[in-house]
Formats: sequence, structure tokens, C-alpha cells
Amino acid sequence: MYEVIGHPTSRAFRVLWLLEELGQPYTNIPAKPHSPEALDCNPSGKVPALRVGGQVITDSTAIMTYLADKHGQMTFPAGTLERARQDAVTHQIIDEIDGVLWMATRHKFIHPENRRVPAVIDSLKWEYERNIGHMADRFEGPFVMGETMTIADIILTNCLNWAFGAKFPAAPEKLSSYAKAMRSRDAYQRASGKA
Repeated sequence: MYEVIGHPTSRAFRVLWLLEELGQPYTNIPAKPHSPEALDCNPSGKVPALRVGGQVITDSTAIMTYLADKHGQMTFPAGTLERARQDAVTHQIIDEIDGVLWMATRHKFIHPENRRVPAVIDSLKWEYERNIGHMADRFEGPFVMGETMTIADIILTNCLNWAFGAKFPAAPEKLSSYAKAMRSRDAYQRASGKA
């Protein structure tokens, strides 16, 4: 059984949702960042972490890649062109969407008050709107990779939810509709019930 360390309101939700999609049993330790449980798994205190047979994996995308590869679901096989395309779009989401949201969050309430630069948030909202527009331009659906749901969908949906909660500009309609459909998935609902 997998052990997920991280509160479901963090990026740990991505891992919980994937495990629900995979139908794999797990336990969740709803640890907050920098808590003793988080520090026990990751010296930086970041969550999530995944404990597997006494070993620990950190970083939500690394964890999801491991799980998808191990169970042969929610990913294309390593070494294929489809996987290269999937990895490219996954990294684009992390860099251009997740990274922008995380920077804004740090300047809103994570950094010590004397290190925050609230004025940067308007620029980050502009950058997010531009980047999510580029994502919408390439989106054909029903999933990020077309007919096959992958871990990229979990990351993108999580980011769209995060942006909405942070009052960032609304995503283009096709991505808003996509996010609504993703949130209606049974596995998403089961993972949400753990929050």
C-alpha cells in the first residue's frame, strides 16, 4: 500500500487523484508543509511525498510519473514519441502555469512578509492569462493528449482550480468546460472527499 504524505489541499491532491484513477490502495497522512511528518520525508519540508516500501519519492510530478509508469496507466510508454509529447506538455504546464501560480502564492502569503512583493502579482496574472491562452490554442480535447487521459490532465485541472481560487483571469471557455468535466470524474470526487 502506498503512503501519501501531504494535505489534500496541497499538490498532494494530484497524487491522491491519480491513485484513485489507478484503483490503487493508499493511506494519506494530511501533513502540512514543514510539519514534522513533511520534514521526515523531505529536508525542504515540501509536500507531497510518497512512501513506497521504506523508500521516499518527492515532487508531485515525479511521484505521478513513477505511479503511471509502474501501473501502465495514465501515461504513454517511455521511449515513444507519444510519451515525449506528453512529457513536453507536462513540463509546459509545470513551467508556464503551475510555476506562475506558485510564484504568486509565495508573494501573497508564503514568503516572510518583508520578502513579499505584492506588486508582482498583477504581472503574474497577465503571464498566466497569456500562457493559459496558448494552452487553449493547442487543446483539442477531450484530454490534453487527445483521446487518452494522462497525468498532464491531473496537473492542468489542479492548476485551473488553483487559478480560480486565487482569482486569476478566467481560462478560455474550452478549458473551463474541460476542467468542469474533469472535476465530475468519479476518481476526482473520491479524492476530493478526502480533503
